[in-house]
Amino acid sequence: MSSSPRQVRCPQCGNNAPWSTDNPWRPFCCERCKQIDLGAWANDSYSIAGQAASADDSPPARDD
Repeated sequence: MSSSPRQVRCPQCGNNAPWSTDNPWRPFCCERCKQIDLGAWANDSYSIAGQAASADDSPPARDD
């Protein structure tokens, strides 16, 4: 059995990245790709499908 870690494709650039605890940026290949992906989420470039939340969807106020 091989001791080299499994390789996965970086979701940002497509390069191979080791899937192991030795890669602190997994599943990304490097910190740069991880930061680019984080920036895309922060700029609303990505979204999760579903209906937008409205004020009526908020939980009721608690009386403590």
